Amino acid sequence: MRLNLADGKYILAVSGGVDSMVLLDLLSGLPRVELIVAHFDHGVRSDSGADEALVKETAARHGLPFESAKGKLGGNASEEAARAARYNFLEGVRLKYKATAIITAHHQDDLIETAFINLLRGTGRRGLVALAINPKVARPLLKWTKEDILSYAKKQGLEWREDKTNQDDTILRNYIRRQILPRLSAAQRRSLISDIDKIAGLEAAISPRINELSRAIVKGGSISRRSFTALPVDLGGELVLHWLRQRRVSQPDKKTIDRLNLALRASKRGTVHPVKAGLDLMVGEKSARFNHSL
Repeated sequence: MRLNLADGKYILAVSGGVDSMVLLDLLSGLPRVELIVAHFDHGVRSDSGADEALVKETAARHGLPFESAKGKLGGNASEEAARAARYNFLEGVRLKYKATAIITAHHQDDLIETAFINLLRGTGRRGLVALAINPKVARPLLKWTKEDILSYAKKQGLEWREDKTNQDDTILRNYIRRQILPRLSAAQRRSLISDIDKIAGLEAAISPRINELSRAIVKGGSISRRSFTALPVDLGGELVLHWLRQRRVSQPDKKTIDRLNLALRASKRGTVHPVKAGLDLMVGEKSARFNHSL
């Protein structure tokens, strides 16, 4: 299976797991593709230093630059906090090297898992295709299944590290990966991927219109409440989701979107509505704005 990747300079995120080690092996031989290997240690596992050592050694063997950083998230860190820390690091490396984009090793199973998770969270159409449509991140393995990746790794004799936390079924993503995906038939998988592709096409068509509507309603950072309340509730929800993603709220749930939608329409002047730590929606009489408090 060929990888679809344009020529250019990329930051390749490599955790040391089988997915990213396979991607590193596949991309390292491509002509006209310049790679910088980037590894982020979340600071969650006591044995994570071995992951970095493996990635660093492998990058050196391929003659590739290596960048790393370590966070201090701790064992109770949420998936969203871990993701935000990781992508902040990767984006910093991208800017340092003036690279075209970041590359991650997300594959077809990840695509389906993320669609399931966001469906449960009620994040709407965009949440179902979150992995497929991000223009800032290239994901050349999206057509590969986990089985394809493992087969390639074994055939090539690659070395990788297993994250023991991936065996914990109390984590929603792990439960879906280990208990639900194996029960899907090949036909069901094809149907899901086909539906995700169709929704991604719909999102590509709708997203520019949401951008235009946002520019018409938001002036100087202030949201016109009169213009907003004239919109249908569902369209208002699309705008709220758009604004939250602009502010790096990566996985807002339906409850949060509905709460802010209602606040913009009906809340009294001077009320403050928390979004997440450090971000609030401040509602005035005629306008509202998102305010970073930290």
